[in-house]
Amino acid sequence: MRARLVRSSPPRLRRAAIPLAALPLALLTGCGTSHPSSGALKPEGTFDTGATAPATAAPAPSAVPTAQLYKTVLQRYRDYQAAYKQAYATNDPSALPAVAMDPLLAQLTKDIQSTKEKGEVWRFTNTLNPRVYAQSKDGSKIYVIDCVNTLAGYRYSAKTGKRTGGGQGGAYIYRTTVQYDSGTWKVAATTRDRSC
Repeated sequence: MRARLVRSSPPRLRRAAIPLAALPLALLTGCGTSHPSSGALKPEGTFDTGATAPATAAPAPSAVPTAQLYKTVLQRYRDYQAAYKQAYATNDPSALPAVAMDPLLAQLTKDIQSTKEKGEVWRFTNTLNPRVYAQSKDGSKIYVIDCVNTLAGYRYSAKTGKRTGGGQGGAYIYRTTVQYDSGTWKVAATTRDRSC
């Protein structure tokens, strides 16, 4: 008989795979230039506004070779899993916006707040084996499939640190949407499927 899943997704959120610790990731943003515009019309027929595209912006998904693109997306998925695990262990979702976006981000933030209000924290250990299985036509979404094996998941009192529940986990397939957003890839949705 297969072991019962204890904590492979947050309470009331069957769409979120239980994964990983937050890795600080810098978001790339462009705020224009620090040099004022001359306002002059250039002889080539272009107008100098002083604004330039940020040199550090990530290339559009279509400009990246497929093998490199998939490698990047799978790493971002692993980064999400690490941030997810850390967020539940500390009841602090502040690192999630670097690796997740709505609607998943809002769901996780709400669930972590609820867990915190109960005076609980969750700690779990997962093994991952993700792979890309599809891509949207416009290249802005990559779909990842993974057999997430929760080796163990335990609930602890945030006040005393004593274990209050949990046990052995189980293994389930998760289908995850990783979406290109403002120059980086973020997890937008995840759904738990059958056992694996």
